[in-house]
Amino acid sequence: MTRLRELGARIEARQSRIGVMGLGYVGLPLAVEFAKAGFAVTGFDLDAEKVRAITAGRSYIEDVPQAEVVKQRDAGKLHATTDFNELAGCDIINVCVPTPLTKTKDPDFSFMVAAVEEIRKRLRAGQLVILGSTTYPGTTHELFLPLLEASGLRVGEDFALAFAPERIDPANKSFKVRDVPKVVGGETALCTQLAVKSFEPVFDTVIAVSSTQAAEMVKLLENTFRAINIGLANEVALMCDRLGLDVWEVIEAAATKPYGFMKFLPGPGLGGHCIPIDPTYLSWKMKSLNFPARFIELATEINSQMPFHVVRKLGDILNEDRLAVNGSRILVLGVAYKANVSDMRESPAIEISELLIQKGAQVDYHDPHVPEFHVGNHVLKSVDLSDEALANADLTIIITDHAATDYEHVVEKSQRVLDTRNATKRVANHREKIRKL
Repeated sequence: MTRLRELGARIEARQSRIGVMGLGYVGLPLAVEFAKAGFAVTGFDLDAEKVRAITAGRSYIEDVPQAEVVKQRDAGKLHATTDFNELAGCDIINVCVPTPLTKTKDPDFSFMVAAVEEIRKRLRAGQLVILGSTTYPGTTHELFLPLLEASGLRVGEDFALAFAPERIDPANKSFKVRDVPKVVGGETALCTQLAVKSFEPVFDTVIAVSSTQAAEMVKLLENTFRAINIGLANEVALMCDRLGLDVWEVIEAAATKPYGFMKFLPGPGLGGHCIPIDPTYLSWKMKSLNFPARFIELATEINSQMPFHVVRKLGDILNEDRLAVNGSRILVLGVAYKANVSDMRESPAIEISELLIQKGAQVDYHDPHVPEFHVGNHVLKSVDLSDEALANADLTIIITDHAATDYEHVVEKSQRVLDTRNATKRVANHREKIRKL
């Protein structure tokens, strides 16, 4: 207990060394923010290229300015390594590793378990371990606490353990890391207190909840709320398509109501590291309790069908001019999961491209953020968005609405356009070429 009290004093003096395991879209921004707050930070990653990049002062995350990486590295505040033995020198260890799904849509804890095992091997009295990777309610208490206590140390007495879910939204210019309140739940009151204290220099607001389970549930509620409402927007899009209505017009008009309505937009499918995955973690957990998560399952079904709807819609557009998908040249605009990022995780563009290739289409794509990506056994490389590329395509499909793209020019030079993001809403000319989701 004394060592943990000492840790609190070291945090207040900003003398504690921070460890961040996983230097991706969540870990690197967090590591840089701790360094900016005056802490010495060691980042850990199995990817030696990421470690070399940080050592060289390069940023590979759009939201992290390269100048800031250089500044913190040169100040001796930011260091990266593949050597997990350096965990022993860290007072606080934040775990920010991926938590994907398996092919059978079950939670894949392998990255998280591996990270906690590395910590357990080097766990010492006076350390605080904070898990940030999204998972089901109970993971910290039921799975990781026993793993760490297998070291012979006891939580709340020798070491502290907390869960603090990541809430990073890549490319969001309005809400950066510091602006979004940090939710924290510890295994004991002291664990919570230390975790809150560690985050207060980094976040403007820190919210303490009663347990690690409550903190885990907070993150799942946030993204389940979004997934279900996007599912509703997607179903309304399907309804409007059948009714011959413009779903974007309907949603924009509904959004003028100053109360009781929150605008969610349809799209070609869900993507990213959170929304397509997190609700499934909750549904999976509830199945073990014989509780059907019906809203989640229905929304998942609707959202997962959107790539198929897009391909059917594309086929209908070509069919209007007596063209088949088989043999047609399709130009895909944007393959990242959301606008203005390079992240391809769970991007609907992958499944849409795969379906088109299976149907015999020749697929090209343009994305200023993604130089290449894999579709099955195919490796596609981004092409220049030239007049020739647009004119030669039988159909141009907008999957991700990157801000750098001139959609007026795209419509002008394309033969046909399928817009799944309403990116062409301000295009004034040649609107006869445009079809919406």
